[in-house]
Amino acid sequence: MAITVTATSSLFNFNCSRSPPPSLSCRPILSSLHHHHLRLSARKFGFSTTLPYEKPFISKPSVCSSSPGKSQPMVPPYNILITGSTKGIGYALAKEFLKAGDNVLICSRSAERVESALQTLRTECGVQHVWGTKCDVRDGNDVKNLVKYAQENLQYIDIWINNAGSNAYSYKPLAEASDEDLIEVVTTNTLGLMICCREAMKMMLNQARGGHIFNIDGAGSDGRPTPRFAAYGATKRSVVHLTKSLQAELRMQEVSNVVVHNLSPGMVTTDLLMSGANTKQAKFFINVLAEPADEVAKYLVPNIRSIPMSGSTRPTYIRFLNGLKAYSQIFTRLAFGARRNRYLVED
Repeated sequence: MAITVTATSSLFNFNCSRSPPPSLSCRPILSSLHHHHLRLSARKFGFSTTLPYEKPFISKPSVCSSSPGKSQPMVPPYNILITGSTKGIGYALAKEFLKAGDNVLICSRSAERVESALQTLRTECGVQHVWGTKCDVRDGNDVKNLVKYAQENLQYIDIWINNAGSNAYSYKPLAEASDEDLIEVVTTNTLGLMICCREAMKMMLNQARGGHIFNIDGAGSDGRPTPRFAAYGATKRSVVHLTKSLQAELRMQEVSNVVVHNLSPGMVTTDLLMSGANTKQAKFFINVLAEPADEVAKYLVPNIRSIPMSGSTRPTYIRFLNGLKAYSQIFTRLAFGARRNRYLVED
């Protein structure tokens, strides 16, 4: 679960940092936006307005291997594990992987939500392809048991998506945040992510097929401010750093068949996002930039699956909402009134 314009990235911060200048053909359009005024409004709301330079890297097909004699090709159907996957973007990703023919393991800290999601997914996609279990990512023993459950039921995991996240459904200045809310956000988004990455890597290093880990980012991941949810933004900034550090560690260990990636779903119309839509700016950007979880998943899943399918052993940063797309949608809104009141009635 993630607040995203970096998707469930964040509430009002699409991840578009460190970019080259737009092409000449784009400059007249961007100029017509009076982008200086737009940037001031955007920054007030807490999201980035620069364009990203990272694009998914797909290498030529190769066999994933970190040690001679133990290599196995990674071919579909894939075994997928998604944390925080009983609702929102996590659930939408699970459903889309199942439609693609993969086997999926869902989990959540709520046993009731796991059972409910399982019943729905099994009805739609078949009992034999989806499993579920309770797991609180903040608890190391829970995550170890999750790995054990995965190995007992699927033998191995090809793709592990760290989606579990929390903003404690709280949008207020940090000075007004409770201890309980801050602990919830930091332990889920930072400690939980670290524990999951640790256990996922330990498991995949012992798999002949290796594996791919995707860490979902969110608002603040590009270093831009996230007023009213500062703690969330700080934890999502740490996602990018952790991913880069793990990539460096694996290179130092000369591991090529376990790869850690970043995944950015953009601004998704989840309960977490909509609970903060109580300002004029929030309503504007949600209407203009947000998309339903199912639509985001339809884009992300083929891109995720293409990485092991191609044999790529290079880290990627897959983004649903890039800078050019965001600029285009803002322009059409300002110029033609497109997407006004799409999800929320604006003042």
